[in-house]
Amino acid sequence: MISGSGGGQDGGTEFTAESLGAVLREACGTAGLDPEGAELLRLGSNAVYRLSASPVIVRIARDPDALEEMERAVRVARWLDAENLPATRVPAGVTQPLVVGSRVVTFWESVQEREEYATVGELADLLRRLHWLEEPESLRLPYFDPFAKVSASLGRMDGVTEDDCTFLKERAGKLNKDYDRLDFVLPFGMIHGDASIGNVLRHRDGHAVLIDLDGFALAPREWDLIQTAMFYDRYGWHTKAEYAEFVHRYGFDLMNWPGYETLADLRELMMVVWLGHQVATSERSAEEFARRVRSLRTGEGRNEWRPF
Repeated sequence: MISGSGGGQDGGTEFTAESLGAVLREACGTAGLDPEGAELLRLGSNAVYRLSASPVIVRIARDPDALEEMERAVRVARWLDAENLPATRVPAGVTQPLVVGSRVVTFWESVQEREEYATVGELADLLRRLHWLEEPESLRLPYFDPFAKVSASLGRMDGVTEDDCTFLKERAGKLNKDYDRLDFVLPFGMIHGDASIGNVLRHRDGHAVLIDLDGFALAPREWDLIQTAMFYDRYGWHTKAEYAEFVHRYGFDLMNWPGYETLADLRELMMVVWLGHQVATSERSAEEFARRVRSLRTGEGRNEWRPF
């Protein structure tokens, strides 16, 4: 979850605030919503806007091939609503996703008027509840293939040097072999796919909700625990007490599993490659990408990584 400026994955149009304004206006017009005064919250894998005239979030996907993924995310949201699992909801009466030009647009109920993250303990509670659910066949969830994602992503990094691309491809090849030897111990089943503190927000009424549902898939449940573990262990983004709370409330410590380092290395590679998609269009991303690649090469400096 994504790259470049002009051509390629961007469908011939730069993925910038300026170019996306027309997409936002047309999509909102079709959905019967007022885009006037919309606030751009972030510009990454998606352009995320908060509407001022109604409590709605608009997401415009960078990837023009995201239609199937977004259709699935909407199905998942409606099913989670029926299951009473706290997650982002879709507005009633809005037909979606919409395709505007080469852009896929979805609409979501705004959790609250400002972004406030919940706690890692609450994330653990939500994941435990999610992992107990049995998904219906109607969701048509795909099997999660991390290396298909990595392989596709490695070929779409505008602005990244050939030397860095080669290094990352070689690292992916080694990790592919290591991953094939992993012995997962948690049940195979439905995962969120990008479960981290960045995807659990505080609702205006106080409870925590999962957001960004487009990564739902079938996979070993370890995938939903890896980011919290490595954010604590490798980067210091969580405290020891926070991680202990996460483990206590979920009921499993991934860092005690023999495959932890391999899974962390792979998730880390995916994080770096994702950032590499923004090198050509963001100086901040380019600086962080260089820092992270240098860290992968030397094995040092992970405590200097900055959250994105």
